Amino acid sequence: MNHSDEPVSTVMRTEFASVASKERLDLADDVMKLGRIRHLPVVDGRRLVGVVSQRDLLAAGLSRALDFGGDQRRSFMRSVEVAEVMAARPITVQPGTTLREAALLMVQHQIGCLPVVDEAGGAVGLVTETDLLRAIYEIDAPAPPG
Repeated sequence: MNHSDEPVSTVMRTEFASVASKERLDLADDVMKLGRIRHLPVVDGRRLVGVVSQRDLLAAGLSRALDFGGDQRRSFMRSVEVAEVMAARPITVQPGTTLREAALLMVQHQIGCLPVVDEAGGAVGLVTETDLLRAIYEIDAPAPPG
């Protein structure tokens, strides 16, 4: 069965972890580690304002703290707001976007997730590479959080 014309609303996660732009990097890092997730939508209220990824956290930590030990790294992460390292103006889709269009956007922009937003810019879901693979290959394994 060809799923490429199905809307992302059929595979998107509607329950996902997120952080506020004023939160500190150490919180984002903890949420990602505990939830075993690679991408966190950044919201102010319900409105999507960015995405922070494990790659963003790694880059922030490396660029400013190459010689820090564990405690020093943690202290540094506590001093930086998510807004300073997040991808502002992330590529997004709406619930009616097809799986094919979503996959094309991910490939073109070399990204691993797409926040799904409503007309007002509110975060309503999240689609990851794994979600697309699960849909294409009709894998019924439970989706991990975010």
